[in-house]
Amino acid sequence: MNKAHLTEKNISSKTDKWLSELDIPKSRIDQFKIKPKKSVLLVIDMQKFFLNKKSHAYLPAGKIIIPRINSIIKEYRKQKLPIIFTYHAYNKDENPGIMNRWWGDVIRVNNPLSKIDSTIDWKKTDITIQKKRYSAFIGTKLDQILKNKKIKQLIIVGVMTHLCCETTARHAFMKDYEVYFAIDATATDEEALHISSLKTLADGFAMPVTTKNILEALKTGT
Repeated sequence: MNKAHLTEKNISSKTDKWLSELDIPKSRIDQFKIKPKKSVLLVIDMQKFFLNKKSHAYLPAGKIIIPRINSIIKEYRKQKLPIIFTYHAYNKDENPGIMNRWWGDVIRVNNPLSKIDSTIDWKKTDITIQKKRYSAFIGTKLDQILKNKKIKQLIIVGVMTHLCCETTARHAFMKDYEVYFAIDATATDEEALHISSLKTLADGFAMPVTTKNILEALKTGT
């Protein structure tokens, strides 16, 4: 059973603790700033598969980050800035390859749990990408969509921190996008995996930011 390491009461103190463990050079902090008009909000895999208590893959921490994700979505909508949602699922008779061999289980599109959870501020008119690998870039049109919109920065939120979120962040960096990784709006099943991922990303791939940082940047336009 997944561990409930994150709660509504401790998320603020946990966020402060995680930030204190990340060694981010001041020169990098000064150089990399969120520029809303050059950014996209990428909401990764906030599906019922991870957020419904009846699912064997339920992430207690995933539920805790929903208000933060929705607050960022709300501000992006208010400013008419682009938002992209992803969901991880395979077509009915599709061979998922190594993913099924590794996990012994995959999500199919005909499974109701594959849908984005109703607690997320998602609309049918939103750009929504079906992905089949950890990286949201593999086998999708994400890169082309970003280029068409002249996007330079990705703000990443969602689940799971050390799998789809981290892999997408790494892939984005390798494609020369600036990546801003929301440490209190991403979640996984164990705190050790979360902080390990944050440390790796902060060292070589992404700027760790908080929901507060993102909202302040959006509201000030800087």
